[in-house]
Amino acid sequence: MDIEQIARVCHAANAEYCATLGDYSQKPWDGGAEQWQRDGAIAGVKYALANRNAPPSAQHEAWLADKKRDGWKYGAVKDPVAKTHPCFVPYSELPIEQRLKDYIFQAIVKAFVTAQGVEAAKV
Repeated sequence: MDIEQIARVCHAANAEYCATLGDYSQKPWDGGAEQWQRDGAIAGVKYALANRNAPPSAQHEAWLADKKRDGWKYGAVKDPVAKTHPCFVPYSELPIEQRLKDYIFQAIVKAFVTAQGVEAAKV
């Protein structure tokens, strides 16, 4: 399974979803996405693959733990230089539009797993 391919799709979907919310900070994978963004998407895919039955809240908590380990903290504005992020809160404190990102992310990973499992079964 190509983890980077799945991460690229998750990143692109997240960027498009964020744009519907007026957040244009997610640059294309090959056109400006920072390494920390790509690394975060890859880590998220690895978590989702290793924890296929985890709820979206667990996906967020894993993201939060990764960010904390990298020195990020809560801030009203996402700022990669200051390492602040408005979603640096427990899942229960996220507004629904932010929670949806975890549902979308997991759905994409599950689609890849399911499709590849179906195709492997056909062989």
